[in-house]
Amino acid sequence: MSVLTRDEAQTRAGLLDVHRYTIDLDLTGGDETFDSHTLIAFSARTDGDTFVEIRPAELRSVTLDGQPLDPEALDGNRLPLKNLTAGEHELRVHAAMRYSRTGEGMHRFTDPTDGETYVYTQLFLDDVQRVFAAFDQPDLKAVFELSVRAPQGWTVLANGITEHTGDGRWRAAPTPPISTYLVAVAAGPWHSVRTEHRGLPFGLHCRRSLAPHLDADADELLDITRACYDRYHEKFDEPYPFDSYDQAFVPEFNAGAMENPGLVTFRDEFVYRSAVTDTERQTRAIVIAHEMAHMWFGDLVTLKWWDDIWLNESFAEYMGYQTLTEATRFADTWTDFGVTRKAWGYDADQRPSTHPVAPEAVHDTASALLNFDGISYAKGAGALRQLVAWLGEKDFLAGINTHFARHKFANATLADFIDSLAGATERDVHAWADAWLRTTGVDTLTPHIAPGDHGTCALTVDRAGSRPHRIAVGLYDRDLGDDGGHLVLRERLHLDLPQDGAQPIGKRPALLLLNDGDLGYAKVRFDPESFETVRKDLSGLPSPLTRAVVWNALRDAVRDGELAPGAYLETARAHLPLETDLAIVQGVLAFAATHITDRYLTPEERPAALATLSELCRDLIRRTEDGDNPGLRLIAVRHRIDVAAHPDTIAAWLADGTVPGGPELDPELRWRVLARLAVLGATDEAAIAAELERDPSATGQEGAARCRAALPDPEAKARAWAAMFASDDLSNYLFSATARGFWQPEQADLVREYVPRYYADAVPVADRRGPAIATAVGRDAFPAHAVDADSLRLGEQCLRDTDPSPSLRRSLTDQLADLARALHVREAHTA
Repeated sequence: MSVLTRDEAQTRAGLLDVHRYTIDLDLTGGDETFDSHTLIAFSARTDGDTFVEIRPAELRSVTLDGQPLDPEALDGNRLPLKNLTAGEHELRVHAAMRYSRTGEGMHRFTDPTDGETYVYTQLFLDDVQRVFAAFDQPDLKAVFELSVRAPQGWTVLANGITEHTGDGRWRAAPTPPISTYLVAVAAGPWHSVRTEHRGLPFGLHCRRSLAPHLDADADELLDITRACYDRYHEKFDEPYPFDSYDQAFVPEFNAGAMENPGLVTFRDEFVYRSAVTDTERQTRAIVIAHEMAHMWFGDLVTLKWWDDIWLNESFAEYMGYQTLTEATRFADTWTDFGVTRKAWGYDADQRPSTHPVAPEAVHDTASALLNFDGISYAKGAGALRQLVAWLGEKDFLAGINTHFARHKFANATLADFIDSLAGATERDVHAWADAWLRTTGVDTLTPHIAPGDHGTCALTVDRAGSRPHRIAVGLYDRDLGDDGGHLVLRERLHLDLPQDGAQPIGKRPALLLLNDGDLGYAKVRFDPESFETVRKDLSGLPSPLTRAVVWNALRDAVRDGELAPGAYLETARAHLPLETDLAIVQGVLAFAATHITDRYLTPEERPAALATLSELCRDLIRRTEDGDNPGLRLIAVRHRIDVAAHPDTIAAWLADGTVPGGPELDPELRWRVLARLAVLGATDEAAIAAELERDPSATGQEGAARCRAALPDPEAKARAWAAMFASDDLSNYLFSATARGFWQPEQADLVREYVPRYYADAVPVADRRGPAIATAVGRDAFPAHAVDADSLRLGEQCLRDTDPSPSLRRSLTDQLADLARALHVREAHTA
């Protein structure tokens, strides 16, 4: 398949205007393929040659202006259109198209719970070619008219309101001009909850087997949707630009969600089958807010080419968090952003694969796909938050509304966006963009406190990096009250970096915290006295967001080899039992278990670390015995299962169906326990099969695949390996579940022979199965537990001597960078 280059896209955009697609899909032809008829009305500005993209199972016929073209002329995914004359044209294409099992194109899924089948499209970034013929680039917007023939009993959803015209045929209302990658169809026997808000149809949709769970949360989901809709209409002058707003929760979805106009698709794990924490509900709400923001930034105004993807994602990321904070009960979303998303951005920005938020040029679509990462989302949102702090929200929103007015239903570039902002302020937004959006890496800010006269001090901040920063500096003193251990905010200073001279701060504080409030995007360090305060009194800080900044600083210090991993665990052991914010508890435990225990500590040090985390979780479980904080208790129970070094306690929980004092073991907890018992060699195939009979759902199938791959048995490992690498039968979700079970630190000797096999087998399966599986191969199937020089050498040799697909190459590059960092951390703290 040929990928589209930027130069080719610019040439084609200069030649063509695309007016309308009339698409007819027939989904009644069996399990493997569907019929696709496409009529494209377009005009050529001058005489010339071009091409249209399609990736068919069979190209049956093509006509241009009534004249047949030879289907055999198809070259990969490109059908040449030669000798076009200036003026109007009609292209008709009839093809059989393959269903996907990897979440790309038209994905087909049969629910093991009830045997019902569902299909949906995911056409981002260039997967529209898997469904119908298209001039597939974002700046050739057109009107789309869609009709679908579906099996009886199915409902068809699309970008516009759909109407059943009889005999299984559905017609969608024509769209306004949108890009090809935003076209959406979802068909099946959906369970739907429908309502209206301000005259606009709203809908929620899921598989029938999930109906009770969607119904239980429908009021919450619709309340959040309405609140965000109303708040965006307060912020934006342009009204919502489409005729309806459906949210479909679909199976085996590769992303969190997709911003298709009028039909947002979400991974259906957001329809909760088991107990979740309030922070997880907040995460779901953030995704809802994020995708709705895209209706304006991404759908109404769309990037011209993929180098500006950050304009879509960073804006929606920032606006989702900010709007949810303003409009719903979730008032602490920026704490979760600091704990989870900021860390994602910081990590991505320190790897060799880092790139500017707004790259100068993205050569082709394959390169563009790699930029959907922590930089385009989290760093870009952090930069926008810094921009809002610098400009003020009033001027920021004024610039945004100018941008919408200038470019609605059209395409825009970074330069257009900056010009819109610049017109709303006297500040030099162009210089800001050069400093923040065209550079890479994370600045590091280090405080120095110098004594002055009469017991006063002055602050200077060393900046390792080149960006300007506007940050808050928190000065905290110890509370001298009876209970002690608390820190009180004396003053929060606002500081522009680079500084113009030292900043007086009065008497020395117990803790000086750079970037208090987390408005900046930078790593921060502590002066020695402040670090001692953190070590002793971290849990005494009054604000969750402040504590999140401190925990992030400790995390960064561990990753940079400046703080011993064991010191981080000691701090967690001392202060996490007193933490009240669920996002912080979850984030700290996840980093401690996944990175410190499994990678940064040596195998000899690991058992003691697991014991520390187990004790910490027991403390949290004891603390929540009164039932006042079920979310905290759930987090503690989950992690207690995951770090269990001995099977007895968790096996008893599984046998009893409950943790003493609660919670009862729902399907998620039962599979979690069984997976850990499998790792420990304390269960077998019979128990896994019995659990799957108890829970035959899609999630149960994934749980069983993970457990089977985790069994410490050579035959089980061989079967799992063959399923992943020798066969193409696993769906995207079952592949990832199998991969997550396969590698276990406890089984390093058992799977040692598979480490070199991974580098040999990863490349061909990624080539065969495409970008989604390639990403899973690099993310989930990578032997992350093997922190040694041999694994690093094998990985570097693979990159050097083979030709991995772009998606796999990017994943391997990142994994090997993290592996090298883990080796550095170990070496930095080896006696």
